[in-house]
Amino acid sequence: MMIQVLKSKIHNVKITFTELNYIGSITVDEALMDAANMIENEKVLVVNNNNGERFETYLIKGERGSGKIGLNGAASRRGMIGDELIIISFALMDFEAAKQHQPSLVFPNNRNQI
Repeated sequence: MMIQVLKSKIHNVKITFTELNYIGSITVDEALMDAANMIENEKVLVVNNNNGERFETYLIKGERGSGKIGLNGAASRRGMIGDELIIISFALMDFEAAKQHQPSLVFPNNRNQI
């Protein structure tokens, strides 16, 4: 049996920009992505702690060490600059392997730095 489990989580980052006129996705500082074991184009669930919005999109690498977190395209309507987000990815695993799995959890500071 295969199940979905938490693979990675970046907890409580702040939106630093929005860009409506973009094809879509979320831009995340590459250093945060690396720390969370996430890769560009990976599907993620984004949770906005300020307004309760939840949506799926994919990751785009942002400038390493910049602290930039941006909602692009239609996703830009799901939050405002300063809102706190949780960015989550999941993995499909064999049930027994999942029992041993340890997710990558990242808790950045208030400037979106590790």
